[in-house]
Amino acid sequence: MSKPLLHVNELGKMFSTRTMFRKKQFRAVHDVSFKLEAGEVLAIVGESGSGKSTIARMLTNLIPATSGDIVYNGESLASSKQLRKNLPTFVQMIFQDPFAALNPHHTIGYIIGRPLQVQRNWDGDIRERVLELLQKVGLMPAEDFIDKYPYQLSGGQKQRVVIAKVLGLTPKVIVADEPTSMLDVSIGVDIMNLLLDLKDKENLAMILITHNLGSARYMADRIMVMYAGQMMECGPAEELIQNPQHPYTKLLLYSSPDPWREQAEALEVIDPQGRDIPVTGCSFQHRCPYVTDTCRTAPVAAVQIADGHQVRCHLFG
Repeated sequence: MSKPLLHVNELGKMFSTRTMFRKKQFRAVHDVSFKLEAGEVLAIVGESGSGKSTIARMLTNLIPATSGDIVYNGESLASSKQLRKNLPTFVQMIFQDPFAALNPHHTIGYIIGRPLQVQRNWDGDIRERVLELLQKVGLMPAEDFIDKYPYQLSGGQKQRVVIAKVLGLTPKVIVADEPTSMLDVSIGVDIMNLLLDLKDKENLAMILITHNLGSARYMADRIMVMYAGQMMECGPAEELIQNPQHPYTKLLLYSSPDPWREQAEALEVIDPQGRDIPVTGCSFQHRCPYVTDTCRTAPVAAVQIADGHQVRCHLFG
């Protein structure tokens, strides 16, 4: 088998928080591992605070990992200074808010063309390249957009400009952090279709960060469900949606609108007493309807229950 384009191995991230009286360590991500092939879409889903965006920022080297490693095309980020320098060229990120991602003081042409100047990865005429990128993301005629400012564009057009800027550096992996959450539903579908079309044409690997299971099912080949910084379940998208195994995945599906509510198992939702994540045992123990004494004391490892389908739960140990 060929090596994966991206291999994330036991990735972890700790943040320090300080109060007036003491310093605390907060575990944002713990023991997350997955592989990503060229042309594949992996969706990372979970509620707010589950560690999705922290993973995205570590993958793009915006923040360093505390533990684990990221291997790009067989080269380790931890041991290669050259890869740490060049990783932003290989792995590009689409941020959640297109309104904040574009500098209002510069024209669209400058915003898209500036990275080409800084990285020096384009030998031809930069203006022609910017026009080509605008056409590629559906902003046509491109001449009508290149000299405009961000405030003159709609939200959907701004997000297309962000995508054009990302494509300019010819990345191999795109990390899309909630790319449609700030947009109307119909515009969001257009953006998802654009990303899927570009993925096929450019043979891009893509990581979709989302809390929306509908978007994950529509776009992804595989879905990874996160809770409290850990992977709870990961498997082929349709299989995970139709046959969820982890209690948390079942709760997510049950809380989603139709057509999944009738298919998902109705579980009792337990409101935890306090919000601190348990330090021993399973992270989901304080909300799980199936919790046992083992869940409260024993660490949980990911178990392979089918080809490409993993679950982190003592029910499958």
